[in-house]
Amino acid sequence: MPAQITPDPAAQSRALWLSTFAFTLCFAVWTIFSIIGLEIKQQLGLSEFQYGLLIATPILTGSLSRFILGVWTERYGGRLVFALQMILTAAATWALIWADSYATFLLAALGVGLAGGSFIVGVAYVSKWFPPERQGTALGIFGMGNVGAAVTKFLAPFVLVAWGWQSVAQIWAVAIGLMGLVFFLVARDDPAFRARREQGLPAPSLAEQFAPLKNLQVWRFSLYYFFVFGGFVALALWLPHYLTDVYGVDVRVAGICAAVFSLAASVFRAYGGVLSDRFGARAVMYWTLGFSGLLLFMLSYPPTDYVIHGRNGPISFSTQMGLVPFVITLFALGFFMSLGKAAVFKHIPVYYPNHVGAVGGLVGMIGGLGGFILPIVFGGLLDLTGIYTSCFVLLLVIVVVSMGWMHLSIRNMERKAHGTALDNLPSFPELAEVHDPARTAMPHTLEEWHPEDPQFWQQKGRKIARRNLWISIPALLFAFSVWMVWSMVVAKLPLIGFDFSTDQLFWLAALPGLSGATLRIFYSFMVPIFGGRLWTTISTASLMIPALGIGYAVQNPETPYMIFLILALLCGFGGGNFASSMANIAYFFPKSEKGNALAMNAGLGNLGVSLMQFLVPIVITAGVFGAMGGAPETLQDGGELWLQNAGFIWVPFILVSTAAAWFGMNDIADARASFSEQAIIFTRKHNWLMCLLYTGTFGSFIGFSAGFPLLINLAFPSVNAQNFVFIGPFLGALSRAGTGWISDRFGGGRVTFWTFIGMMIATFCVITALGAGSFIGFFAGFMALFFLTGVGNASTFQMIPTIMSKEVPRLMPDLTGEALRKQSERESAAIIAFTSAIAAYGAFFIPMAYGTSITMTGSPVGALWGFVIFYALCIAVTWFYYTRRGGLLHDVENRRLPPAPTSQPA
Repeated sequence: MPAQITPDPAAQSRALWLSTFAFTLCFAVWTIFSIIGLEIKQQLGLSEFQYGLLIATPILTGSLSRFILGVWTERYGGRLVFALQMILTAAATWALIWADSYATFLLAALGVGLAGGSFIVGVAYVSKWFPPERQGTALGIFGMGNVGAAVTKFLAPFVLVAWGWQSVAQIWAVAIGLMGLVFFLVARDDPAFRARREQGLPAPSLAEQFAPLKNLQVWRFSLYYFFVFGGFVALALWLPHYLTDVYGVDVRVAGICAAVFSLAASVFRAYGGVLSDRFGARAVMYWTLGFSGLLLFMLSYPPTDYVIHGRNGPISFSTQMGLVPFVITLFALGFFMSLGKAAVFKHIPVYYPNHVGAVGGLVGMIGGLGGFILPIVFGGLLDLTGIYTSCFVLLLVIVVVSMGWMHLSIRNMERKAHGTALDNLPSFPELAEVHDPARTAMPHTLEEWHPEDPQFWQQKGRKIARRNLWISIPALLFAFSVWMVWSMVVAKLPLIGFDFSTDQLFWLAALPGLSGATLRIFYSFMVPIFGGRLWTTISTASLMIPALGIGYAVQNPETPYMIFLILALLCGFGGGNFASSMANIAYFFPKSEKGNALAMNAGLGNLGVSLMQFLVPIVITAGVFGAMGGAPETLQDGGELWLQNAGFIWVPFILVSTAAAWFGMNDIADARASFSEQAIIFTRKHNWLMCLLYTGTFGSFIGFSAGFPLLINLAFPSVNAQNFVFIGPFLGALSRAGTGWISDRFGGGRVTFWTFIGMMIATFCVITALGAGSFIGFFAGFMALFFLTGVGNASTFQMIPTIMSKEVPRLMPDLTGEALRKQSERESAAIIAFTSAIAAYGAFFIPMAYGTSITMTGSPVGALWGFVIFYALCIAVTWFYYTRRGGLLHDVENRRLPPAPTSQPA
């Protein structure tokens, strides 16, 4: 084998996230029959056995193909095999729409099953990019692609109801086919394969790859995976059928409940990898099997009636697990199965580093066969016993056998290892000294944090910083979703019987912006006072209040207007989170990566607006929460609307994100500061100037997002705005994350200057289109505005650290060295947070400007002319203070060198 090559972190990250996203799509396709199979069963009039065979066929193909795909990956490289596997899967999935008989459906299902083989390809590919001490975490993150099962169960029912099961197959086929092409073009061969090819070494022979399979240990690992993965797949397929029969829910509610299990059994796999790296895969397997046994015992207990013959006569009672406790128990079971999946595949690269493809392929094949065999056995047990919970009894037996075999094997290994040097044993953390505090401690407060030290950053800092960033991003995304959800709710209130005037509706749309902006002022200073971990946890958990409040308030048309005003103000909790989130992330990264980190945090967080505007119109058309979510409201045209789902849909995501923040984030001791220490920014002139400029960019973005749906409804009442309003915020969020290199190359000040000119022109286009009654021109003008606001959001935040790095030394000449660095970073972080607070008032003033203009003139054009004047003022300020010759940034930006930048601005 060629020598181990350590690739650079950027290449590792690209390989990992490309593979994870590809595996997510593959898993979504692999479990497609769990949803469309119900429709096909009805269409063809299939028996229970025929239906079970149909949904299990892709699992069989995916399982059997893992073995040979693992071998091929070792021989031909993961890049080529992964891409071809996805393209062939896409063709088979598309072929489903041409099937016209049971036999042809089975044939197409065999091809769809190739999607399941992607797992071992990804494991063999990803493991080669990382050293042993990081493989557990890397493979855990990759394994999160199991969430594709939840994606299918969550989205496919709505696509099926709206357009039919054929559309599900077509959309899923196009997605995985495009991903195959992207993977082939963007991914790179793994270091080991590339080194072997460059050195002209032959690929390992089949005999060499298959040699470890004679070890009984490999088959023990396979049994573990038969439960944690095979049981997961089997339940993912079986649960929709189980829920519709046992609890009487429809397919959409069953899909949502099953998705809760699939989500838990997928997203925590990365956490399982982290725990396996830190405490050892064996310890995690003990946790997995122990808790799974307890939970399966609870699920195995069937509904039972008891009669006790007491002194005064029979005493009867019954036990039965309701739907809500059932779903909660499933979530917990999925969590521990997720940890176990990561732990199993932590074993393999450590014990068999040169045979990951063959050994992993066998283990993956056995696990996948569990997903094929178990649903069939579930059905047989149900026919034999007539007890629905018999499926959980079978899984409980498998867990007990697995745990017994594992414990006996470990005891035997310990006896043989007595007196043996640890160096001669496999390099598992649990074989090291158990009282090593450096290994077992999981500190949440970082007493020493030196991101500017290259050695510290490479060895320790980057990993911690990135973990905090990737926990922060979804927390911020859901915060934006809750903040802006009111704009969608308000537009639907008149349809379900709420008699509010146009002015009252605009007030409701504007108040979240007002409260969110005001809260940002306070949130700006909370991270240094309370710590980023605690404050992120509290601020994320607070989103539960408006989410649940909306869900209950909209179900009663008699709910007073005052209650809606209060709920609108409470939605501002989501808006306040941005200030604290950005300030927190700014502390974690060095200057060379700070801009990119802030861009990712802000840009992907801003996607919450687009996600909300895309998801809410879908979930309010179906009773996705069943009886738990309440009855629908009947519309004038006879349709039904579950507007409460606009709030309820975020609750599970908020809970998961809150837990992730508490258990996974860190505080930085150096970042602690009192309010008085931070309040120095109020004396800085450039703090107030940047507040003005950022209001012009982000204030416009968030204000346009809040008012866009209602503005379209009023200006173009014949247009169904709900179908595409999400495009604008989506465009603005992506442009923020993707155009930062422009500011790095040409300077944030100059980019901001030209961005405001572009925004003036785009606003003129909107005014002209309104006058001409052209929706196309109106929509195109707003899309240009959204895109430009994203560019400006990135460029203005890029300016702040540069400005303060010049101003703090001038204003505080007595500071030097580390003290000067800390002061500059503290002021930059505080100004970033405070400017975001002031700019958020755009979410209030822009909708209110529309409403006032319409009330006074009958048209929103007056408000748009006001925006033009404001952008002109921003142009003048940017030129005079920053970009003109003699301006603060002129020399810096005109001396920039042409090479590619080292970071992206936020």
